[in-house]
Amino acid sequence: MQTRRRFLASVAAMAASGPVATALAQSWPQRSVKVVVAFAPGGNSDSIARIACQRLSDAFGQTFVIENRPGAGGALGAESVARAAPDGYTLFAAATPQIAITPALQKVPYDPIRDFVPISNVGSNPFVLSVNAKLPIKSVADFVAYARTRPGQVTFGSGGVGTLNHLSMTLFAKLAGIDLTHVPYKGGGPAMADLVAGHINAMFANLSDALGQAGAGSIRLLAVSSSQRAKQIADVPTVIEAGYPTFKTTTWNGLMGPAGLPRDIVARIAAELARASREPKYVERLAQIGVDAIGDTPEAFAATIAADVVFWGDAVKAAGLDIRP
Repeated sequence: MQTRRRFLASVAAMAASGPVATALAQSWPQRSVKVVVAFAPGGNSDSIARIACQRLSDAFGQTFVIENRPGAGGALGAESVARAAPDGYTLFAAATPQIAITPALQKVPYDPIRDFVPISNVGSNPFVLSVNAKLPIKSVADFVAYARTRPGQVTFGSGGVGTLNHLSMTLFAKLAGIDLTHVPYKGGGPAMADLVAGHINAMFANLSDALGQAGAGSIRLLAVSSSQRAKQIADVPTVIEAGYPTFKTTTWNGLMGPAGLPRDIVARIAAELARASREPKYVERLAQIGVDAIGDTPEAFAATIAADVVFWGDAVKAAGLDIRP
């Protein structure tokens, strides 16, 4: 609760910007805007950021340029924005890991609450419990039964220790009372490649990563991690429908700025993303990679972040991964 109040208070303080900040916002942008992505090119977060940045470039008449700065679980990219001047020319294509998970896993050189200003949640997507298609598993019940008769023998992959797909499977295994063996990879792509090849049995995959492989018949999709079914795979039930009513994990990708970013700039960007979220072509581009467009207000985004900081912090502790000094 204290974390939530602190974050919402920081959003309210943003409204205290004075005449100088207002003048800056009115003339902004006069040159290209750098948008930092804390992951390598080609991934889910990178793709979402590029779609949003193209829309903002069209709206503001200046190029919103992606700068990929992967490393340290996203901490390198996050720190670069936290230390940037709050002039509107450096923004952060933030995702759940850098704000809600990495700071719970390890000591980071930024404060995920105080050092950033939320602008708008661009979109969210669920994960999909996926298994190699050659396994005799066609449902969540089958998967649980299969694992229970093979304690410690069923393997699941992830993009690394403490990633969203790692924590999602850890939480599910705890609810289901099954013993699985984690196989971490350096990214979701290599994990998916080994799932397709049959070197691992299962994973909670990003919807965007799972769609193509499921279509090719290489993997089987058992359930989505969100509270509602994904429209791209409407025939696949949720984990909740499969008998686990408390299970829900999703990830978001949104725009943030360094603390002190003038509220008028924040409001202008948020307004454009809100407009974009009502445009069929933009919504469809995101849907093609498994993402639901949101485009909400800074206040709504702040509330989402505050809740996730608590939720994923608890998940990290439940997984026994809190290694901060």
